[in-house]
Amino acid sequence: MENLKGAVMFAQSGGPTSVINASAAGVFIEALGQKNVTAVYGAAHGIKGILNEQFYDIGKEDPKELELLKYTPSSALGSVRYKLKDASVDDTDYKRILEVFSKYNIRYFFYNGGNDSMDTCNKISKYLAKSGYDCNVIGVPKTIDNDLYGTDHCPGYGSAAKYVATTVMEVNLDAKVYDTGMVCIIEVMGRNAGWLTAASALAGIKGLGPDLIYLPEVPFDMDKFVADVKRVCAANGNKCIAVVSEGIKFADGKYVGEFKASSTDLFGHAQLGGVCNVLASVIKEKTGIKVRGIEFSLMQRCAAHLASETDVEETFRAGREAVKAAVSGQTDKMVCYERKAGDKYEIEYKLLPLELAANTEKTVPAEWITADGTGLNEQFVKYALPLIQGDVKAPLVDGLPRFAHLKKVLVKG
Repeated sequence: MENLKGAVMFAQSGGPTSVINASAAGVFIEALGQKNVTAVYGAAHGIKGILNEQFYDIGKEDPKELELLKYTPSSALGSVRYKLKDASVDDTDYKRILEVFSKYNIRYFFYNGGNDSMDTCNKISKYLAKSGYDCNVIGVPKTIDNDLYGTDHCPGYGSAAKYVATTVMEVNLDAKVYDTGMVCIIEVMGRNAGWLTAASALAGIKGLGPDLIYLPEVPFDMDKFVADVKRVCAANGNKCIAVVSEGIKFADGKYVGEFKASSTDLFGHAQLGGVCNVLASVIKEKTGIKVRGIEFSLMQRCAAHLASETDVEETFRAGREAVKAAVSGQTDKMVCYERKAGDKYEIEYKLLPLELAANTEKTVPAEWITADGTGLNEQFVKYALPLIQGDVKAPLVDGLPRFAHLKKVLVKG
C-alpha cells in the first residue's frame, strides 16, 4: 500500500556474514530520510526481539556509527534461528507480532536473512494482510551460501568467496613448502549448494588453486575420492590439496559428515561439520601420507578484512532499495540482483515474490562442474570473478579495525 505513515522495523536472522550490516546501514540511512517514516527500530535477535518487545531506537544512533556498519561484520543487532509455525497450526506468535506492530504503528517491516528467513518474512506478510493490517513487508537477502532462488547472487557471497579463494592460495603455498609429501583437505561451508566451495577454483587462475574440489551437487564416492587423491599424489610428489563442501553426500543422500550430526538446528537441519577430519582419517589409512584437515568454519563468514568492495556496495544499496520499494507501496517481495547482459559486469535491482524465494535452494549449474566432478570450468570463473573485486574495510585505529559501536537504546512502550 502506498503512502503508509508509520515506523520501520528491521531485523536480522540466520548466520551472519561480513557484510550483513551493510544491508542494515542501507535500510537505516534510507529510512531515516523518508518523510512518511515516523521512527526506525532495530529488533534485538531477529523475530524474537519483536515477540519479546525488545528493539532499539535507531534514530538515537550517531550517523557516523551507522556508516561504519558497512564495514562491520556479524549481525549488529543480534541474530536468531527461530522458525514460525504455520498460522493455521499455531497463530500465537503471529497474534503477538500483530499486537506489537499495532502498538508501535509499525507500517514497514524488513527481514534480513536467507532461505528460512524469507519463509518467516512471507508468513508474516501473509498473516498481516489476512488480518487487514496495512504493513509493507520486504525481504532483504543475505547468505554466503549463495543459494537463494531468483537472484544472480546473494549479499555476502562475494566477500566469503574472496576469503575462500585467498586463503586457499595461502594454504597452497604453506602446505607445499617441504620436500616431504602432505595431503591437505579443506572444508568449506555449504549444505546442499556448493557455491562457496566452488569459489576455491578462483585461486586456480593464479596458479595456486586446489587439485580437487567436491561439491554437494555431485554424489560423493569414497573409493573415487581415494583414487583421485592417489592419482594427484603420484604426479606431485605425494602432495595434494582437496577442497570439500561440508554438505557432500553419498549417492543414497546421506551426508558424509552426518554420523557426527547428533543434533539439529531449530529448522531441523542436521548440524554438519568435521567432514575434513573424516576424509583425512580415510586418506591417512589408505595412503600412509601425512594428512592435515582444515575447517574454515566461522572465519569464512566474518572475515571483513577481506571483504569485496563490490559486495559491500551492492549490499548497502540493496538495503536502500528495500526501503524505496516499501515506501512506494511494494510488499511481500524480496530484493534481488539481476546481472545485465554484456561483457561488462553490471547489476540492477528487482523484486521477487517472497513465496518464490522462501525455502527454494539454488545450486551450482551442472554445466559449470567438470565432467569428472572434481573442479569448476571457465563458466563459473566468469560468473564469480566480478563478485570479489575491490578492497574496502573498516578504518584502522592502533592498527586494528574500528567497527561500529551502537548505543542500542531500547524502545520503551
